[in-house]
Amino acid sequence: QVQLVESGGGLVQPGGSLRLSCAASGSFVRNDIYAMGWYRQAPGKQRELVAAIIRFGITRYADSVKGRFTISRDNAKNTVYLEMNSLQPEDTAVYYCNAGRDVGMGSWGQGTQVTVSS
Repeated sequence: QVQLVESGGGLVQPGGSLRLSCAASGSFVRNDIYAMGWYRQAPGKQRELVAAIIRFGITRYADSVKGRFTISRDNAKNTVYLEMNSLQPEDTAVYYCNAGRDVGMGSWGQGTQVTVSS
């Protein structure tokens, strides 16, 4: 069983930056967190993939965040990060961490609010 705990959300002005972290804990094997990623859900919208990274470093990004967001992971710490730069109001959402044997599968974190507003 994988537990995921996110941190790093908050309020930021347009053009600002935030860094999200998500640490996996519990009883699991490495393949249980082969893929780790970040999703977000804005009010009235469906949850969408923001970025994902597999254990060997291959990444995937939503078109809307390419060039602004960077996903990375520390396999020794079972932690995934999301560096968010040039944030815009449309990035406002609850951001969820996900970890599993493939992108979008497995466990979810409780979510962390990111609000971009002046």
